[in-house]
Amino acid sequence: MTSDTWDPTTPGILPLPSGRLIRGRGLREPLPPGPHPDYAVYLLGKRPPQVDWEAVWIHWPDFWVPTNRTTARAVLGEAWDRAATERVEVACFGGRGRTGTALACLAVIDGVPPTGAVQYVRDNYDVKSVETPWQRRYVRHFKP
Repeated sequence: MTSDTWDPTTPGILPLPSGRLIRGRGLREPLPPGPHPDYAVYLLGKRPPQVDWEAVWIHWPDFWVPTNRTTARAVLGEAWDRAATERVEVACFGGRGRTGTALACLAVIDGVPPTGAVQYVRDNYDVKSVETPWQRRYVRHFKP
């Protein structure tokens, strides 16, 4: 574990109201330059390839929501906890739908009201985040 988090000026970084910084990205793009994450959460329909840092996989089919909501809540809670002192990354294939949904859930954990979390992520990460109505509903019903 490091005591360094992300540089807030780096593209793809979502600043949460608490000051925690989470990097969102699409795995179809090359790994960005700079430091690697200390902890990553990968949101995919199939197991991701191995990486050189600690990573957790949430089974999350494209355009949908996680198949196990209890596991997803626990993993996102750990990601939020670790983002206080570590570089945490959340990623899916494209970096918008599933990643945006997970980032919105992290914003809820951080204190953003569930009804405003999608807009928070669209304003501070990617305007096309959280792509489907059921992803938006998932965020609205997400419990911090």
